[in-house]
Amino acid sequence: MELTAIESRVLDHVDEQTMVDTLVALIRVPSVTGTDAESELQHAQATLLEQSGLDVDAWKFDMDALRADPRFPGEETGRTEGYGVVGSTGDGTPALVLQGHIDVVPTGDLDRWLNGDPFSGAIHGGVLHGRGACDMKAGVAANLGVLRAILTSGVTLERPLAIHSVISEEDGGLGAFGTMLRGHGGDAAVLTEPTSNRIVTACAGALTFAISIHGRAAHGSTRLQGVSAFDAFLPVNAALYALEAERNSKPDPLFRTTSLPYPISIGRVRSGDWASSVPDLLVAEGRMGVQLGEDPADARTDLERTVADACAADPWLRDNPATVTWPGGQFASGRIADDHSFIDQVSNAITTLSGRAAPERTAAPYGSDLRLYSGIGGIPTLHFGPGDVNFAHAPREQVNLDELFAVARALTLLAVRRCGAHL
Repeated sequence: MELTAIESRVLDHVDEQTMVDTLVALIRVPSVTGTDAESELQHAQATLLEQSGLDVDAWKFDMDALRADPRFPGEETGRTEGYGVVGSTGDGTPALVLQGHIDVVPTGDLDRWLNGDPFSGAIHGGVLHGRGACDMKAGVAANLGVLRAILTSGVTLERPLAIHSVISEEDGGLGAFGTMLRGHGGDAAVLTEPTSNRIVTACAGALTFAISIHGRAAHGSTRLQGVSAFDAFLPVNAALYALEAERNSKPDPLFRTTSLPYPISIGRVRSGDWASSVPDLLVAEGRMGVQLGEDPADARTDLERTVADACAADPWLRDNPATVTWPGGQFASGRIADDHSFIDQVSNAITTLSGRAAPERTAAPYGSDLRLYSGIGGIPTLHFGPGDVNFAHAPREQVNLDELFAVARALTLLAVRRCGAHL
């Protein structure tokens, strides 16, 4: 499809250097989920959108009301406040929503980061490094780059474009949840999560669980007088691996590029309180993948039944059964209909500029805000953004700047085509 004069005009105003400067500034704010810096960055986003001339809704969440809602997506940080930020170029239902989350996960071992600084935004060989580089501040910078290109080009959009800046995606999706309950809708939405030049049309869910295993304490020198909670956990752990294999035996065809669509992983184990004592308690905290279209309640039942069966088969656990609880983030799965025209529109915008074959359409094995926008907001939603998710949450987190520019240009073209524009 050939570019129109209006489309070319707007694309000529995509400012790559300003996008890089924006991304570096975003990286340098350590907006770890639930921290004061997360709130500070939301305030900065609201100010930026207001200064750009958008109609901005910036509000403080009623945390008690959100937590009381039966659809509340859970949380893993002990936050006391949260803020929503939505900017729109005009009145009415937006023809397109571009959404990004500004929160990032903790940094981990600082010695493993480039120059020991996870918030430097250092650039080497066209690659920008830092916590949040791909997950997903590059996507946020791309969204702002789209907006800037439209505003500086001098064109007028015929229907609104909306920019959503959200918090708390990393621990459940409180920001997206609050934004949907606030009533901010749209005809279609792109979440600019990292997709490696693919279009992600579905996301698995993810449930945080905790399994408590009881043992019997004894002095380490008389180990046989006690029962190690660590040893008691081993048959339960083996049962979880078997459950994982069973749940991944027939994945949706959209997962053809993913070897393990629905992982069950143990992320943290706490056991014992003294090196020379037999531990009498082990708590294993982990994450369970939810299959596409599966009710999260059914997934919980699946894991609880597996743990109960493992306990029933073990001499110690039969009389001292493990307990399963579900703290933290609770992500359902989500998807856009495979034949929805919006997918083709995004694909056409990409191929018009790249001249290459249409990007692959796939599913992601992680939870995201997609299920809240599609499920609660009723907004057809997909992922397309700069970066490789394999770098997310890692000490080598990075994003290729050429990919940032390409995504911003494709989304700029998409915005002009969906919203319509004239001089």
